[in-house]
Amino acid sequence: DEIKIGDILRILPGESVPVDGEIIQGSSSLDQSIMTGESLPIDKEIGDEVFCGTMNLYGAIDIKATSLGENSSLQKLIDLVKAADEKQAPTQRIADKWATWLVPVALFIAIAAWLFTGNIERGVTVLVVFCPCALILATPTAIMAAIGQATKYGVLIKSGEALETLGGLNTLVFDKTGTLTYGNLAVSDIISLKDDLDEMDVLKIVASCEKLSEHPLAKAIVEKAKEAEIDIEDPLDFKMYPGKGVSCKNSFGHVYAGNSKFLSENNLDVNVDSQLNQLKHEGKASIIIALNGEIIGLIGLSDVIREDSKDMIQDLHDLGTETILLTGDNTETANYFASQVGIGKVYGNLLPQEKLAWIEKLKSEGKKVCMIGDGVNDAPALKTADVSVAMGSVGSDVAIEAADIALLGDDIGKIPYLKKLSNSTLFTIKANIIISMTINAVAIVCSVLGLLNPVTGAIVHNAGSCLVVLNAALLYDRKFDDSIKKIDTENVEHSHYHFHNDGEHSHSHDGIKIIDEIKTDNGIKHMHIHKHALNRQSCETYHN
Repeated sequence: DEIKIGDILRILPGESVPVDGEIIQGSSSLDQSIMTGESLPIDKEIGDEVFCGTMNLYGAIDIKATSLGENSSLQKLIDLVKAADEKQAPTQRIADKWATWLVPVALFIAIAAWLFTGNIERGVTVLVVFCPCALILATPTAIMAAIGQATKYGVLIKSGEALETLGGLNTLVFDKTGTLTYGNLAVSDIISLKDDLDEMDVLKIVASCEKLSEHPLAKAIVEKAKEAEIDIEDPLDFKMYPGKGVSCKNSFGHVYAGNSKFLSENNLDVNVDSQLNQLKHEGKASIIIALNGEIIGLIGLSDVIREDSKDMIQDLHDLGTETILLTGDNTETANYFASQVGIGKVYGNLLPQEKLAWIEKLKSEGKKVCMIGDGVNDAPALKTADVSVAMGSVGSDVAIEAADIALLGDDIGKIPYLKKLSNSTLFTIKANIIISMTINAVAIVCSVLGLLNPVTGAIVHNAGSCLVVLNAALLYDRKFDDSIKKIDTENVEHSHYHFHNDGEHSHSHDGIKIIDEIKTDNGIKHMHIHKHALNRQSCETYHN
């Protein structure tokens, strides 16, 4: 509250940027994933803009505050989520469409039977058999069974409406970082430019120089060297150049590692454009390594694609579903990752409001849209989509709260399973409605003809209700995909899922979380999650 526009703030490594501003001193690398979803840190120097809520990773920077409070980029993002929530139209349940005319018809037939036959018992029997108990049970019993099964497989479905809507979707929109990928940097390429140095030599040289650096790229390089069981020596005369690179001396000689601008500033001839362009085309960050005044190699780093992303996209295509990638990463990076998993339509360099605009555009074209994401920047789009899915482990609290469904184990491969489950649930609901209406119709005719009395009518009526419940119960243990495994409960003592929604109630004792949530017409108001394991207890509470 004490910060004013024009104030100068110093942001140290590891600190969040408190306001939107412009760098006036220093340089660094910032994690902007909260705002843009970009997987790689972004180098910033004097004159560059920084956003509220982003993380300073490397060097100290001085910024001049340019916008505060409700005018900040983070507050605008929050406002987008609120606006999207207010625009969301309530979903009409399948059974509700039938129930609107059921009671008037029942009364009309009962009165008509009494008047035409002169026997009030027949009119009463019509009312008994026409009581819509089976119809009322048609939807919630199927929803309860489906939610129970989903919980067994590590999928949290917050509302029955989301499950019903999911079956009618024809377009799935994905975020990239943390959704199709793990959101963690890893070394993908080691390129040696010297005949007398192999890839492991290059890795050992650069790992020694990066050993004392806190930069995410440096940590990924050191981790790769440890995986390769390389003995990483301590560097001498180590120096960091924020936003540029590092230099040191080790047993090999004098080492520089960083971007092309950094090496050029140190009078090194950087003639590796073809290799740099290839790495850039593949959406990878690159570090150039120089030893004793000569370029010896490059390191490529990239976000890692989830193993099941490609198969999941193919399964969705087989189900007749269109897939689209919306990401804050640059278009070249987005196109490369999309080609790796099989997504045809790609839109990159998108801010949160632009993702939201794309979702609205798709809906205006008559498409039923599901958005799948994990970050704060995805929250407005998640709220706007017909149905939304968030990654439950790596996802932000804001994204999880905004979404209708959460994947507790971040298993993106369960998306086709969810669609199959929804399709089967809709089929079961419709079958239940047909069963209940058929039994009612036959019973009404028998009641009017005097073949049933109130007692036998009640028996027939309850038999119909039992059939509906039994049919719905079959959903709970139905197998939709042999590759989908139940969540690991080996180290879990107890778990329980508790679900309230418009008079519905369901629970499951299989899973890794205890969830208590209250859902009103305005959405999730309170969701309480407990995790119980053998040597661990934790509690998370989300409020809307």
